[in-house]
Amino acid sequence: MTKTITDIQQKYGALIAQKAFETGAIQLSVQKPFTWASGYKMPIYNDNRRLLSIPDARKLICQAFNEMLIALEYKPTWIAGVATGGIPHATSLADSLQLPLAYIRSASKDHGLKNQIEGLGSQASFEHKPVLVIEDLISTGGSSIKAIEAVREQNGLVPFCFAIFSYGFDTALTAFQTADCKAYSILDYTTMLETAVKQNYIDSEQMSVLQTWRSDPFGWYTQD
Repeated sequence: MTKTITDIQQKYGALIAQKAFETGAIQLSVQKPFTWASGYKMPIYNDNRRLLSIPDARKLICQAFNEMLIALEYKPTWIAGVATGGIPHATSLADSLQLPLAYIRSASKDHGLKNQIEGLGSQASFEHKPVLVIEDLISTGGSSIKAIEAVREQNGLVPFCFAIFSYGFDTALTAFQTADCKAYSILDYTTMLETAVKQNYIDSEQMSVLQTWRSDPFGWYTQD
């Protein structure tokens, strides 16, 4: 029987969450929130680069991405990683599928050939071929959409974007709908919280706070 995306998420999501807690790639702290780059105080911090230290974690991520492609019956001609977090996992996937690899900067260089996308070769174009964009994390979706737009500007077709983890913010869902691109993550926020409780990383009261946070992440912290 063909697996669905949900089947794959259920199979790999909790495993990735366990690895993330082991390495500190995902950290939860309700009492002492983290300060994000935006300046907002948040009870969660995600740094998937820490997963790179575990070969088994890299392998799980690659296997999950492969199975997601099969479930969607999508056969990309290119794999494109979003710099920098998406690059190593895009590389693993491209190697496993023996496909061309590119990576997408947040902006074009201000020197040389002024490329925003590296790896396209002499044609400097995806030549209207299907491309899979790989992210490590989807939060608001802003950086992902910029990367997708950059690929499309170079004549790439991008119906899907894969990520390791997603917070599941409504803003991200809206952004991807507007961009006419479907985003899928191996690990979602609900599975992450359930795994955290099972591992006694947080208790039920903290889980309740973390569930509330996601409904209004940028208005959640009101303390002085």
